[in-house]
Amino acid sequence: MKNNLSKITLAILSATTLNLAFVAQAQEAEAAVDDENIEIIEVKGIRASLATALAEKQSASNLVEVINAIDIGKLPDQNLAEVLENVTGVQITRTAGIGTGVQIRGSNANRVEINGVSTVGAGSGRNGISFEDVNASIIAGVEVTKAPDAKTIEGSVGGTVNLRTIRPLQLSETLASIRVQGEDSSLSTEDIKPRFSGAFGDNWDTEYGKVGFVMSGSYTEQEAVSFRPRADRDNIADAGHQGIQFLVQEQENDDYETLNLATTFEWAPTENMKFHADIIINDQERSRDQYRLQASGVSALKNYDTSIPSQTEQVDYGFGLPIYNAALVGVLHPDIINGDDDDPNLRFTTETGSRVTDTSVFVLGGEWQGDKLFVSAEFSSSQSDSSSPTLNTTVNFINPNCPLDASSNDNCVPYKYDLSGGSLAFGIDFDGPYAPTPDQLLDPNNVVLDQVDYGRDTNENSEEAVRVDFSYFLDDVPVITSVDWGLRYSESSHEFRDVSGKIGGFSRMSDSASGADFADLLVKGPSNYGDGDDRSLFIRNFLLVDPDKSFTDALGVWETLKAATIAKNPDASIREIAENDQGYRKVEEETTAIYAQANFEYGDFIRGNIGVRYIETDITSTGFQDGIKGSTGGSYDFLLPRLNLVIDAADDVLVRVGYGTDIRRPDFDQLGVGYSLDTSENAAVSLGNPGLEPEEVDSFDLSVEWYFAPSAIASVGYFKKERTNIFGTDFEGAQLYASDTTTGGLARDQVGPVCEDGGFWNPIAEANQLGDPSITGMCVDQTMPGNDPDTTEVDGFEFAFQYSLADFEDELGWASGFGVIANYTMQDFSGGSVEDCTSGRGETVLGELCIDRGLLDFSENAYNFTLYYEKYGLSARMRYTWREAFRTQDYAGGANSSGSSTLSFPVVTDDRGQLNASISYDINDKFNIGIEAVNLTEESIDQYCVAEDALLCFVGLPDRRITFGASYRF
Repeated sequence: MKNNLSKITLAILSATTLNLAFVAQAQEAEAAVDDENIEIIEVKGIRASLATALAEKQSASNLVEVINAIDIGKLPDQNLAEVLENVTGVQITRTAGIGTGVQIRGSNANRVEINGVSTVGAGSGRNGISFEDVNASIIAGVEVTKAPDAKTIEGSVGGTVNLRTIRPLQLSETLASIRVQGEDSSLSTEDIKPRFSGAFGDNWDTEYGKVGFVMSGSYTEQEAVSFRPRADRDNIADAGHQGIQFLVQEQENDDYETLNLATTFEWAPTENMKFHADIIINDQERSRDQYRLQASGVSALKNYDTSIPSQTEQVDYGFGLPIYNAALVGVLHPDIINGDDDDPNLRFTTETGSRVTDTSVFVLGGEWQGDKLFVSAEFSSSQSDSSSPTLNTTVNFINPNCPLDASSNDNCVPYKYDLSGGSLAFGIDFDGPYAPTPDQLLDPNNVVLDQVDYGRDTNENSEEAVRVDFSYFLDDVPVITSVDWGLRYSESSHEFRDVSGKIGGFSRMSDSASGADFADLLVKGPSNYGDGDDRSLFIRNFLLVDPDKSFTDALGVWETLKAATIAKNPDASIREIAENDQGYRKVEEETTAIYAQANFEYGDFIRGNIGVRYIETDITSTGFQDGIKGSTGGSYDFLLPRLNLVIDAADDVLVRVGYGTDIRRPDFDQLGVGYSLDTSENAAVSLGNPGLEPEEVDSFDLSVEWYFAPSAIASVGYFKKERTNIFGTDFEGAQLYASDTTTGGLARDQVGPVCEDGGFWNPIAEANQLGDPSITGMCVDQTMPGNDPDTTEVDGFEFAFQYSLADFEDELGWASGFGVIANYTMQDFSGGSVEDCTSGRGETVLGELCIDRGLLDFSENAYNFTLYYEKYGLSARMRYTWREAFRTQDYAGGANSSGSSTLSFPVVTDDRGQLNASISYDINDKFNIGIEAVNLTEESIDQYCVAEDALLCFVGLPDRRITFGASYRF
């Protein structure tokens, strides 16, 4: 009995590579299908995708993991990062609940290719195209290469991700389908978002040979909402407890509008020759409609009787520190008679940041097979042009019930807070002194303009490459079956332009325009913050500068607020919108790579390859220093040996051994000559380092795979990666001095231009809490990328299990539709010399303390478990994913680790699991309906300062997203 794959499966299977060997395998599979003497059982859906993926993994000469589409446009998940989370050793990070980052074996440094061709990203990174930019519906399969061979393009630490599209000459019949879906977010106040996708493909025999064409496309609108409460407790009150510094109520609302198109033409004029052309276009507009409500100036109350917490919690930071007490429950009431006359404050911030990206990949190639020689050649061009228009506005609420002195634009608002139970909740204490009414909070006359930030940065990235590959098959040479060699030449370019403007930030009423002067821009903010975790304590009534207008007409909003400011004070601080030459950078690279590889096979026992890759790169970095444009250059070369060995140890048991060397090039912004300045006193200046060297990575793999039943596997693998010259960030904090004139009792040097005690002189920095607001210029923190001279090591074990009960239909009946997929990764990091040390308020609270940074976004343990059912046209899948706590610098907006907010250290994201599920039903052979759910149980994201389970600083409350729809195959 022989299983036949569905009509798309052969196309997916053949898309792994263009080499002759795999094409031959596909032809043999087709021949088997045509054999009338063999009984055919058509296998589709989950079982078929798992079967083809395992077949590819088993036949590969190096360590790869494969996920194939269940059907046209149906990978296991809607998001490509979520798809990759099914792979052993892969963990992901999310932005507002959307999978955006992928770590392979603990590393973010991975390459993304499409059909084996390099892609470029929208920003300054090296990974390639972002996963949120590509709709999973146009991808037929995903291949993750963990152990490279000599042909594999250099540049990854964890692995190479290859996104594969359908190849038309491998279609056995006409391919045509359409899919319509809608998605709903549990935290959104907007309507259901639509998704459309479709595909068409066919091939024809003509007098000029066989011609094939396939096109798949999608249009997607998506909304992802996440609530992110934040509490900064980075000061010490006279009573000895950690007091409140900031309280923040934040909402992230990301809207995605994505258009994807993948088209392939193939022409085989003869059986020995084939040409192909790929055109892949991705256009995305991602807009962020975010608001942030800030209770600031509360640190001024830390020693007042009106604001002593009614309840504290004990905090154990470890690292030999004493047990601390931190404010947990209490009120923050103004004390005008005995204390500060205008604190605490209430600020409303609207942040509308977006990224508009146009990405394209064009490929033209061909291949020819002689008696013993195989030749392929390919030209590829990858481009990504993106702009990031932003308009961030902050207005201050001026409490009409408080007897203010009318000089500062602070506002005397009473708060109550309850940070217990992981909520970090706070709101206005309407029973407190001078409390405003809800109507007063919504009155434009009671707000004034604090600050406006405009930006329109652009990134232009490109890579053009030419490669030629040869394979020569040896019949008479013992053991060696063939030799491969080739050359690849590429030119890469990254150009960044910094365009910005600023109004404010004002601290005096004499500069601050009244909300009445721009009332047509003000709208009531959303009141559904309690939907995230059913909290009742939060701010419901507030005004925002209209986020829709800020996005669709940013310049119009800017001009309105500018006019209102000038009308208030013609001499007010306004920095007009202009390009900042100092922030400009252009990095160009030329790389030549050659490789040679011998493929070997000894009987039916051993097979594999051994080879070497040599690369040489020339770099030119251009930018401005002290107002003068100039360039600096450099070069490097590496020899990268690689070995892969597969041993058929027993029936259905494979042992794999792999060794390889690779490099990781610095991100483009790390190589920049110039830098950008910000007016915020808390914004560190990020300097580039054109002399930064690539990381070097030595990898070793050992695994055992047991294919104990059809479409089944049990495997265990060990991996080890040694990294030298690992990239780190050298931080230099600006010294804080004791002060009697600032709110928090600390100030920075505002004399300049030399920062004698550390930091970087920023001539446009505007003091808020750390200096005199009437003086412009301040020493601020600075960072610079550098190479860690010590060797770091990541090693670990990967376990995988996959099994289906389909072969027990006679015994189990309906229950034979069940199957399981499970994997578990345990890994460890050691080495490195990068430390994070306290500075600023972090040093005030914890004293002098340094902690090894380790590897950011690295979880030591993670697992996935999938239970699926497929029978009688019903297909259901439930996947639970869990990853252990990890240190990260991804936290709520407005926070920083430069001596404040996080007490000077990266935060620790707590253990977290997530449940996704889907179910679909075939109405008939052509029509299917289904529903999918992401984050079914709405799991929160908890982040702690300094150490795991220490001081809770940030909470993320992402949404649950439900997608439902139907598909039709013609």
